[in-house]
Amino acid sequence: MNTALPGTPLHVGLFATCPVDLLRPSVGFATAKLLEQAGCRVSVPPQSCCGQVAFNNGDPDATRKLAWRIVKDFEPFDYIVLPSGSCSGMIRLHYPALFRDDPRFDRVNRFCSKVYELTTFLAEVIDYRPAAPNCNLAQRNITYHDSCAGLRELNIRDQPRQLLKQCAGVDVTEMRDTEACCGFGGTFCVKFPAVSNRMVADKVDNARDAGADLLLGGDLSCLLNIAGKIQRQQNESPQLSKVQVRHVAEVLAGDLDAPAIGEGAEAQIPHE
Repeated sequence: MNTALPGTPLHVGLFATCPVDLLRPSVGFATAKLLEQAGCRVSVPPQSCCGQVAFNNGDPDATRKLAWRIVKDFEPFDYIVLPSGSCSGMIRLHYPALFRDDPRFDRVNRFCSKVYELTTFLAEVIDYRPAAPNCNLAQRNITYHDSCAGLRELNIRDQPRQLLKQCAGVDVTEMRDTEACCGFGGTFCVKFPAVSNRMVADKVDNARDAGADLLLGGDLSCLLNIAGKIQRQQNESPQLSKVQVRHVAEVLAGDLDAPAIGEGAEAQIPHE
């Protein structure tokens, strides 16, 4: 569905998401870079939370208010693209349900049909080919974490791998239980910390068992959780093999100058 006029570039509204905006802006810059390389005109309007936290904690009224603001702010764009399966799923799937009995439903539903997670947009909507296919990852052992929302709500699995295969020297080795939850789950990790910690420990063990020294994914919240566990383990046991963590957008854009997630200033994570 190309909503742009013939001969004009698609105008894409970049919805950065709260984690990217507050904790890893480099993912947002990489996303904008990829979209521009794909020939899109990119704008980043003022934005707020997508409402997922309120929604998951049983406050549909607050969620609806946030949702309507986002619909109005992003409605003029041809497409709305997010570097997150979780937030994309919240908007694309749950906004229509929130407005099912509301006179604004048709407007919201049309808006949600234009919302896409980044790798799905690149691989399926515009059939993007990386402008700089050498991602500088030769000799790296890469594995990929499929986030719960991206995989189960939006069927995001092949898209990021398809894009990565276009990068010279990139070969993804699948770890055991790649589709298993990392234990973050929004407020789940706060409400059930012991269970969450066991789940993320399993995820890290699986990455190491696959021989990975670089773990990629498409949801920053998951990656922060995984990177935090890796950093704590290495602080306690320096002999453990090192696994770096990055968002797939950074790799596809060739933006590898920033420290990996959990390294540098971000590495000051307290022990459990």
